[in-house]
Amino acid sequence: MKDFKFKIAGKDYTTKVEEQENGTLLVTVNDKTYEVELPGQAPAIHKSLVRPSAAGAPAPAAAPAASKAAQGNTMSAPLPGTITKIVAKAGQKVKKGEVLVVMEAMKMANDIVAEADGTVKAICVTEGQSVNQGDALVEFQADAVAAPAAAPQAPKAAAAPAAAPKAAPKAAAGANSVTAPLPGTVTKILVQPGQQVKAGETVLVMEAMKMENNITAEFDGTVKAILVQQGAQVQSGDALVEMA
Repeated sequence: MKDFKFKIAGKDYTTKVEEQENGTLLVTVNDKTYEVELPGQAPAIHKSLVRPSAAGAPAPAAAPAASKAAQGNTMSAPLPGTITKIVAKAGQKVKKGEVLVVMEAMKMANDIVAEADGTVKAICVTEGQSVNQGDALVEFQADAVAAPAAAPQAPKAAAAPAAAPKAAPKAAAGANSVTAPLPGTVTKILVQPGQQVKAGETVLVMEAMKMENNITAEFDGTVKAILVQQGAQVQSGDALVEMA
């Protein structure tokens, strides 16, 4: 078991991480425990799911309970949490990576994004609703992809492999460093050295547990240094951005 301590929005959190025989982790945050699946060690968190269809009855006026999806193209909740914002609407055309729903899980705002270009068929939840892992969030119809006209020709010479992104430094920077709350991958850096930021402003985005997580500044200040690069793999507690 590993113990970690970190701050999010000025609040202290104590985290314990314990590996399980089935490849999952038991993550305890301030005495609340979650079972976490890791890519490559456990079945993928995102599943192809479909919300059960109603047998001709009109939808009730009350907030719908998030249904357990069975099969198809339904976006499901990767973790237990609370729906804080619904971005997409039924009938809306969206692009791959576009945010559909925002949910709060483990004290972080997580963007649930479209996995392909397509159309939103139905929203299965409402803002403020609590959901469990696997509950249907958005019923989604992906666009058909046309087959290529001909197979591409093999390249004449193999290109030199791109250099692997450097691992993030351990959190050796002082208390003014923004650190990673969980293991993950840095997908987007939104600030640069010398930039003034406000408390709560997003400084970078990292993917953890198949979700995009906004990492925010804990106080007003100036960015002194970016300690990671896009694509870097980071561990819980690694320093990401040095602030002054």
